[in-house]
Amino acid sequence: MADRPYTLLSCGMSLDGYLGSGTTTRLVLSNEADFDRVDGERAASDAILVGAGTIRKDNPRLLVRSADRRAARVAKGLAPSPTKVTVTRRAELDREASFFAADGADKIVYCPSDAVSTARGRLGSAAAVVDAGRPVTMSRVCDDLGERGVRRLMVEGGGTLHTQLLTAGLADELQLVVAPFFVGDSSACRFVGDGRFPWNADRRATLAEVRQIGDVVLLRYALSPRFDADGAPVGGRDG
Repeated sequence: MADRPYTLLSCGMSLDGYLGSGTTTRLVLSNEADFDRVDGERAASDAILVGAGTIRKDNPRLLVRSADRRAARVAKGLAPSPTKVTVTRRAELDREASFFAADGADKIVYCPSDAVSTARGRLGSAAAVVDAGRPVTMSRVCDDLGERGVRRLMVEGGGTLHTQLLTAGLADELQLVVAPFFVGDSSACRFVGDGRFPWNADRRATLAEVRQIGDVVLLRYALSPRFDADGAPVGGRDG
């Protein structure tokens, strides 16, 4: 079996630990300089994973924005943007969402066995639908991505997905950006939910880097022995 991908969790949160507001309005937690940093991380990845809830709420495109970075990927024989991946329990996905647009990026949807036919009926040729068993486990998803040749996986949320990967010990690196304001709304989604995490008061995570980016701060944590200290630099591998 192929090795599971190197898994990087990328997240922005408020000072009180929220990923967004409690409304349907998208909350901007970062700034243009940090968006460019994230774009570099995307360009250096083989696949980007988000939860189905993130697709429904934020409607992300998950594409490499920089023309130079897209061109550098193409010059290496890659698609302009990484493969887009999601995990869903009930296949409540809209084929018209930006995630499924005909943009040159491959799409993979993992779902439970009993939701496969529903997902394929809704999505048609817009994505490859994969039976991930019952229940779906992130270990199974990561193993399958490894078998598909994904070596570096970037995870961009949401909170449920971050919680599942962290509690399962499947994350190698966490890049956490903290915005300089509070949300103050318990109905909003938090960075993680309840769970038994490998890192606690008796086993602290290793802080590998602190970087100020305008008015936000990037905290980079090494979460496994596979941590890539060099990694994708803040500007992306293609500089």
